[in-house]
Amino acid sequence: MNRPEREAAVRRIMEQSPPRVPPEIHADAVRRGSRLLRRRTAARRLMWLLLCAAVVAFTVWAVTARPWVEPPSETTPPVTGWEGW
Repeated sequence: MNRPEREAAVRRIMEQSPPRVPPEIHADAVRRGSRLLRRRTAARRLMWLLLCAAVVAFTVWAVTARPWVEPPSETTPPVTGWEGW
């Protein structure tokens, strides 16, 4: 069977009778689906919480460490004794 024949066969099967789902399967699918949605929602909230915590931690580090400020030079000795010139 080539693709058009398979599609036609599937259409004939689907047009013959509406799909019937046993009630116990439907209830089970609804229960599993709602559980899956709750897990995804919890995972999404956890990821947002971790992202916010990382942003706060980075901000606190950046404010305390101030990485954009150039550290004082330690290679040049201080100049002393030139007050008399």
